[in-house]
Amino acid sequence: MSAPVVTPLPRWQGVTALLLIATTFASNHIAARLAFESGASVATAVVVRSTVTVLTLLALLVATGHPLRVPAATLRRVAVVGLLLSIQSYCLYAAVARLPVALALLTFNVFPILLGTLSWLTGGPRPTRRTLLAMPVILAGLALALNVFGIGTDPATAGPRPLAAMASGVAFALTGSCAFAGALLLADRWLGGMDGRLRSCLSMTVVATVVLCTGLAVQASGLGPTVAGMAQPVFGWPQTPTGWLGLGLLSVLYTIAFGSLFVLLPRLGAVNNTPILNFEPIAAMILGVLILDQRVLLVQVAGAALVIGGIVWLASAPRR
Repeated sequence: MSAPVVTPLPRWQGVTALLLIATTFASNHIAARLAFESGASVATAVVVRSTVTVLTLLALLVATGHPLRVPAATLRRVAVVGLLLSIQSYCLYAAVARLPVALALLTFNVFPILLGTLSWLTGGPRPTRRTLLAMPVILAGLALALNVFGIGTDPATAGPRPLAAMASGVAFALTGSCAFAGALLLADRWLGGMDGRLRSCLSMTVVATVVLCTGLAVQASGLGPTVAGMAQPVFGWPQTPTGWLGLGLLSVLYTIAFGSLFVLLPRLGAVNNTPILNFEPIAAMILGVLILDQRVLLVQVAGAALVIGGIVWLASAPRR
């Protein structure tokens, strides 16, 4: 049976939607950092936010009378996408817990390049020339915006950034990036004709189930995380009102961003539009200045301008 025809969004509507989604994702990670600093664990954050997403989307589906029955073959495909999203979810939050939020997102945001490469190597369309040129420009701008070359001092610490000490966070971010690229590719190819709300609901159900079951198994085995030699709960909860606010906000913001992304993805085209999501670290940097009172160097402002310029240039391409 052929998939339903999906009408593409007008170019600038799609770009505006992706910029808003990127900003919402960045806000979600700022909220997550507040929750982690108050005692919440990564597993708790993933399970809670995934459950909130599932319940919200399920309520929308029921309210609109959308059928919930899905063929077994499609469910198997959703399970694969959900497993990849489980890896991405845990790894990205683990990176955010270990790195400055913007740096974690910079490392994670190599996924558009990975996505374009994977799509091309597996028989998909070749990324447009403009996309291939825009991606390294945007990444170079991100590198300057986040001062990964150590020009001046790290505005978060007023000193050199200890890159070697953050190797585990970088590894988590890169692993999450690979998993997310795979999830977007398979969702675009396998589930493009599926209602976006149902696809997101089922995918997040898999994420919540996988992380919950894995966390319980790790906790039962006694192999959970340790800090200074002390065993830590796999499912740690916030210990302050600020932490609970962060946990609640990350759940709401993630539900909005993730649901919007996967609803709009078939109407946007994953390969040539996901580089616009590289605005997320810039949004995180801006929010850090406004909310966390972080300082920004002139080189970072220049990098942010380069990213925005690359996005505008990419967005101005005529639709083919």
